[in-house]
Amino acid sequence: MTTAIKNNKITTIDASGMTVGRVASAAAIALMGKDEATFERHKITGGTVVIANAGKIKIDPRKLDTVKYAQYSGYPGGLRYETLAQVLEKKGIEEVLRRAVYGMLPGNKLRPEIMKKLTVTE
Repeated sequence: MTTAIKNNKITTIDASGMTVGRVASAAAIALMGKDEATFERHKITGGTVVIANAGKIKIDPRKLDTVKYAQYSGYPGGLRYETLAQVLEKKGIEEVLRRAVYGMLPGNKLRPEIMKKLTVTE
């Protein structure tokens, strides 16, 4: 279950025992402002989101090798892949959650501004 406490447009999501996708979708909805009556697609109506207890998140061991993140340099043959295990080892669970939320936000000019309102804490 998502335990979200809304005070002054600050949403806190307790990630302990939840999967990455469920935490990321709850965060994306709150960041976009889709949980408010004043939602407008072309404006940033959401508030700040704090994801707490990110270290206690539940990750399926099979997904460590099957989930892949692509990065393209722009040159022929420049497509590189990183697995979830490699990202966890290099950058930690915060980066995994950031990439998951980033993928759930609309791909327009507002996405970088919306991502600035996301905070992930261990």
